[in-house]
Amino acid sequence: MTCSGTPPPHTPSTSPDPSVNSQAQEAREALGARLRGFRKDAGFASGRAFAVATGWAESKVSRLENGKQNPSEDDIRVWCVTTNRQDHADDLIATVRHIDELWLEWRRQLQTGAERRQRKALPVYAKTKVFRIWHPTLVWGTLQTAEYAAETFRHVVDYYEIPDDAEAATAKRLERQQYLYQGNRIFNVVLGEQSLYTNFGGPEVMKGQLDRLLAVMRLPRLSLGIIPRSAPLGIWPGNSFSMFDDKLVLVETYSAEFSVTQPREIELYTKAFALLKQSAVYGTAVRDLILTAIHHFDQMPSD
Repeated sequence: MTCSGTPPPHTPSTSPDPSVNSQAQEAREALGARLRGFRKDAGFASGRAFAVATGWAESKVSRLENGKQNPSEDDIRVWCVTTNRQDHADDLIATVRHIDELWLEWRRQLQTGAERRQRKALPVYAKTKVFRIWHPTLVWGTLQTAEYAAETFRHVVDYYEIPDDAEAATAKRLERQQYLYQGNRIFNVVLGEQSLYTNFGGPEVMKGQLDRLLAVMRLPRLSLGIIPRSAPLGIWPGNSFSMFDDKLVLVETYSAEFSVTQPREIELYTKAFALLKQSAVYGTAVRDLILTAIHHFDQMPSD
């Protein structure tokens, strides 16, 4: 399920599991260590000296450097100006924004059903100019047929034990398809060959989905690549991820969605996508793979 935008803050009643809290704390401590290094490199031998320079309490400097307190965005700006590290401000601010938002638990996001989550995706799609999508096992949501999407949402409803609004969620997901035809957006989509065979809904649903891929691959701003099962890989397949310009990457797991906004981490996903693309085939080769998959489902008995 492709999601969107800056996630809402955790609340006491929906706090993440201990492993997530541990990961956030490790990130907080790593940020504090970077701030401490900046302070020392700038010639402030002690937290007390830095507190005097900034007008802060010495205890605040200590808490920030030891990962006991999240700095605000203004704190980061002051720290970078005081230590003459302004060029690091954007990267550190991105870290601050997501230390406590490393993971969005699916059950929490979907507690009122799946439709609301799909609706929240639309503004992100509207703002994005370049999409880079990798999915090793499923067809990307924006290319799905109504029948295929409905089947995926039935799985979501059953797995997460959430209110059944699969029909409404499907309708909202299909709204994303408008962006395939509007503006100058570029869609770079790479799928694993397994996505052509992962059976959602039976042979007829799958053949309809595969026909849909044959149709959309002709769109001028959509680049559809498929990595054949036997293709040499330059990087392990990993989880599916969606890149929205160079600002946001969403990585999906069974339990949660990982939101990446730090520039240096986004660069890693950019590199990963480029390596995956090197293993993909395009054009006629994609068409042949899809036709082979259609033939496979033709041989299967319909329910």
